[in-house]
Amino acid sequence: MTTSRTEESRISMPQDTRPHVVIVGGGFAGVAAMRELADAPVRVTLVDRHVYNMFQPLMYQVATGGLNAGDVTYFLRSLRAKQDNAEFRHGLLTGIRHDERIAEMSDGEHLQYDYLILANGVNTSYFGTPGAYEYAYSMYSRSQALRIRDELFTRLEEAAANQGPDEIKIVIVGGGATGVEMAGALAELRDQALEGAYPELDKGAITITLVHRSGELLKPFAPRLRRYAAKVLRKRGVVLRLNTGVSEVKTDGVMTADGEFIPASQVIWATGVAAHKEVSGWGLPQTNGGRIQVGDDLAVKGVERVFSAGDIAAQDDALAQLAQPALQGGRHVAKQIKRLLEGKPTEHFRYFDKGTMATIGTNAAVAQLRGGITMVGPVAWLAWVAVHIASLLGNGNRLSTLSHFFVRYLWFMRKRAIPIVGDVRPVRPNGDREPEPWQMQKSE
Repeated sequence: MTTSRTEESRISMPQDTRPHVVIVGGGFAGVAAMRELADAPVRVTLVDRHVYNMFQPLMYQVATGGLNAGDVTYFLRSLRAKQDNAEFRHGLLTGIRHDERIAEMSDGEHLQYDYLILANGVNTSYFGTPGAYEYAYSMYSRSQALRIRDELFTRLEEAAANQGPDEIKIVIVGGGATGVEMAGALAELRDQALEGAYPELDKGAITITLVHRSGELLKPFAPRLRRYAAKVLRKRGVVLRLNTGVSEVKTDGVMTADGEFIPASQVIWATGVAAHKEVSGWGLPQTNGGRIQVGDDLAVKGVERVFSAGDIAAQDDALAQLAQPALQGGRHVAKQIKRLLEGKPTEHFRYFDKGTMATIGTNAAVAQLRGGITMVGPVAWLAWVAVHIASLLGNGNRLSTLSHFFVRYLWFMRKRAIPIVGDVRPVRPNGDREPEPWQMQKSE
């Protein structure tokens, strides 16, 4: 009996003798670290389970038909064209041999590394809520955003053809930036874009309810900005159910913590994050939510030559899980590797808070800048548009997103703007539609 390949033959050991830096995760932190190492005397391998970088701050636009998925998606292999010392590996890290400095991949290949950067992000946490995984729609990947969009337009088509319920009830769970932006985009879709596309529908039959456990939206923002966001959402017809927790998600709605049932044709889960399952097998110190514990320099505690940045990294002095901490953290860990190669000690990570912002729809946004400066309304919204377009990877993505925003938001065009539709479930010959998404296998 013969074996296909020995374990030794599966260890990737190229002839290049430069120190090898393996970066796991092609999000904000991973790409920032890779770019910071462009001029370093190292060879870089970027590993990701997907072949693309998805610009998560605009994912809700994809979910509501405002942007194509390709507008905010960047092919990770394209990064190699600008960086000679880097390569991309499509795969999943399943284990780490710390003593041998080997990263084990799910397909059996082993990557030998000199330094390892873990920036693989996080996934949706349902907090153990019964039915949430099965029936709610989360939005932490491109496929999930597209699933929301496709189901939404399937419901609209059913209502327009009188093949389904007369009312479309959408419940959003979570009042952070994702939930607020999603609610605002859905309200705008209902009040503007659907008028020309679905004249059969009365917009009053489409209800949007945002359920939030806390008494205020956008908790990290200043009180003035929280009040503004709630005021604008209510003005735009979003029902706010604050101080309301969700105890269970059902096929046709949610149960609140106090026993009330809120009917819904679609439940969107916009709260909570946790580490991916495979992280528990990496032999690293983790928090209760599974995030990797790091020191002040973003080195993983108790492990040599391993750093972590972005949403997966948990410092003692916690930072918000946003783009800027991830970008700055990614650059920082790359700089620490360069310092170590030069024989210098690592430095503490010092986060420069540039502020944060969220949009509630056309001409309505909140921005909290460094020094306590706050902005609301059209000025904040224009700043939000500019910052998000500039932050996209690739000029093609920027131009495409800008053109879609131009059509969707310019005052004399937006009422004629038709949303971008996806793969609405087709009608079968007997008149039935394909099974509900929750009746089929659900993938993350």
